[in-house]
Amino acid sequence: MGEKRKFGDRRDGELLRNLDSMHFIMPLIYPNRCDNEAFISERIDLTNIGKFLEKKNADNPDYKYNLFQVIVTAMLKCITLRPKMNRFIANKNIYQRNEVTAAFVVKKIFSDNGEEGLAVIKSCENDNIDSIHQKIYEQVSGCRSEKKDSSTENMDIFNKMPRFISKTIVRFVCFLDRHGWVPQSFIASDPYYCSAVLSNLGSIKLHSGYHHLTNWGTNSLFVAVGERKARPFYDDNGNVEMKDSLDIGLTVDERIADGYYYSKTVRLLKKILENPELLENSLDKEVEY
Repeated sequence: MGEKRKFGDRRDGELLRNLDSMHFIMPLIYPNRCDNEAFISERIDLTNIGKFLEKKNADNPDYKYNLFQVIVTAMLKCITLRPKMNRFIANKNIYQRNEVTAAFVVKKIFSDNGEEGLAVIKSCENDNIDSIHQKIYEQVSGCRSEKKDSSTENMDIFNKMPRFISKTIVRFVCFLDRHGWVPQSFIASDPYYCSAVLSNLGSIKLHSGYHHLTNWGTNSLFVAVGERKARPFYDDNGNVEMKDSLDIGLTVDERIADGYYYSKTVRLLKKILENPELLENSLDKEVEY
């Protein structure tokens, strides 16, 4: 943000001091994130995304553009243009996050025993689909190497301790979490400290659906991406057409904004995904919807 941190600010967010009364009171009487979840689902027509990806991959790049990259970039653009979606509540206070980030799990090997890695994408206002594509490539390549991310390495340390010691330390770390004092090395790749967590359930042939938030960390938005398949779409006259489609489930912390704000955000997301050429502009380029 470039501004000096004020008393009450956190390393990762600025304390919102001029809230209306309702948003000031809500974290005080409803302090737990998991108790304040709202779930929104949306079905996306992928016709235009299919054409867009065909065009982007026409030159046969080494790392091809894919549907999940489009969704990640679209979410980053939505959060950039709709800043209340980048708020979080910690220790009964509401903060505006300093960065726009997206996180997801990368399966290193598709098997029951395959290990998982954590990928975190940090975006800038001038990013677009091409720069995010490159950032995802770098993250996925790193996750699929033998090297573990820092958050996983720290969890491994706790796992090797006697259980009564690790439980005591984790309780202390949870206290640090509430106040924003967890060492950065512990949470550098922790998805629950990001603006949005995405789960690509379609890659393992599952439908999208509700996924809970957590009281740990600062994440206020979880995105479940379902399986891509042909589904019926109805026009205003009741005529039906089968189209390539995708279901997306969004779980949000209802305390950070109101229903109208969420409704407009979902409309923006749908507009972007059904017009993916908008992602070739910078993330901060406004969209009419």
